[in-house]
Amino acid sequence: MSVSHNLRWYLFKWRASAFILFGLQQQAMTVFEEMLREYPNDPYVLSSLAYLKTQAGDKEGAVAFYKRVVQRSDAPAYSWYNLAYLQEELGQVEDAEFSFRKALKLDEKMDLAWYGLGLTLIQQRRFDEAIKALKKNTQLQPMSPYGWYQLARVYVDRQEPEEAVKIIRHLKEFEPKFAKQLERETGLTA
Repeated sequence: MSVSHNLRWYLFKWRASAFILFGLQQQAMTVFEEMLREYPNDPYVLSSLAYLKTQAGDKEGAVAFYKRVVQRSDAPAYSWYNLAYLQEELGQVEDAEFSFRKALKLDEKMDLAWYGLGLTLIQQRRFDEAIKALKKNTQLQPMSPYGWYQLARVYVDRQEPEEAVKIIRHLKEFEPKFAKQLERETGLTA
């Protein structure tokens, strides 16, 4: 990038950031769209547009931009995760599974991607794989109740109440509200 080319990019970025700072997302989106015409494959611009589309409730539009980001060989794990998250929300479960796995291939310690992968596997009724993904999530985030909660639900679905009771007992130690919710939903007590 030449100095003037580089300066122009930063001026675009500054304008868009100022609009975002003042809560003017539509104006920021207009600046990023103008920026995209000059820098059509810029990952920052594509990711920013995807983010703004998500904030505006246009998940399909956001997915389209994230798909452009992940076509790049240097796409970071979090771009794959963001794509997967939106795909899962849109009910594109198999696509979401693929994207979560790509994120994990780039960063195997991304606990949120393990959790998301677990959710997509549950939706596909692939409980053995879901258990592995959720266990990895709980290893990386042992104090987050969400992975534990989903893991207990999978055990109930697999007719393994004793495993679910162990998790309820564990959750009572640090997240009693989640433990009570599981007890109410499953009829199990610990």
